[in-house]
Amino acid sequence: MKIAHVRERHGPAGSPWRLAAALDRSGSPTQWIDLEVARRRAVDALPSLAHDSTLHRLPVTTLDDHLARGLRVETLGALVDGFEPRDDDDDAVLAATELAFGAPVLRPPSLRDFYAFEGHVRTMWERRGGEVPETWYRLPVFYFSNVSEIRGPDEPVWCPAASHELDYELEVAAVVDTPCVDLPSDRAEEAIGGYMIFNDWSARDLQREETVVRLGPAKGKDFASSFGPWLVTPDELADARLGTGYDLAMTAEVNGVETSRGRWSDAQFSFGEMLARASADALLRPGDLIGSGTVGTGCLLEVRDATLGRYLEPGDEVVLRVERLGALHAPIVARST
Repeated sequence: MKIAHVRERHGPAGSPWRLAAALDRSGSPTQWIDLEVARRRAVDALPSLAHDSTLHRLPVTTLDDHLARGLRVETLGALVDGFEPRDDDDDAVLAATELAFGAPVLRPPSLRDFYAFEGHVRTMWERRGGEVPETWYRLPVFYFSNVSEIRGPDEPVWCPAASHELDYELEVAAVVDTPCVDLPSDRAEEAIGGYMIFNDWSARDLQREETVVRLGPAKGKDFASSFGPWLVTPDELADARLGTGYDLAMTAEVNGVETSRGRWSDAQFSFGEMLARASADALLRPGDLIGSGTVGTGCLLEVRDATLGRYLEPGDEVVLRVERLGALHAPIVARST
């Protein structure tokens, strides 16, 4: 199942997001179901659902609201499985070409970003003249990022005022959809409601200064995080499972030219191991986001000289792709003064 926040591409400014599910299972679905319309139809057909089913009792608005009601992502499948289009002009069926997509979680309670890919970690340490610490191989580490600057697909990103080195980072993020604490690593992935693409934007010059004092990252990271284009439930990926992740390609393009390529299965740590670490002595809440860290070669800091020859500038377009998770587009614009 693929879940997304959508609204009419040319609708009035400020139109509310609607929660939708893909009608077809293609890599880039062409049709989406308005889940609130699907809910109302189900209740019309069987009125007892309004009393017997928590899912059907109240309007479906956003995924954030759905999770806040104590419902898991997979429960939305009941609306999808029972849906039958009425005709070619069914108002519950939305054409992807007419839609704008929002971040799959609009207001996440928290964002923890890990450091799970050895290729990226090794390159970072070698650039500083060092070697990967032994601790990294046995201890998943993360930092807390800023949840007030969440971007969705096609939303513009700009370089911070004090920076001249804007970079993308190619990652996967998981959404926690049930309260949990002290998870065992072998079962922790049961707390994941779905996966999506994550662009962990970086201001490299600010980050470089901050890391000297060995605390952070801070202003080098907290200006933007992009997610989308939709949330994909784990069952859609199960047949691609390999080792710590999934045997799925991850790529980045700048202005239509591929600059990064890796595989999710290259991760040193599984999301189960990352969730076990994140939940140790701490409550994870529905809607919390967990980032994988950057796949090897997944940023310009690693590949700039061999590819683009510079950092990002206004007018560039960055597209991150992960097989089965879609493509996350972001235009780079000049910062408004």
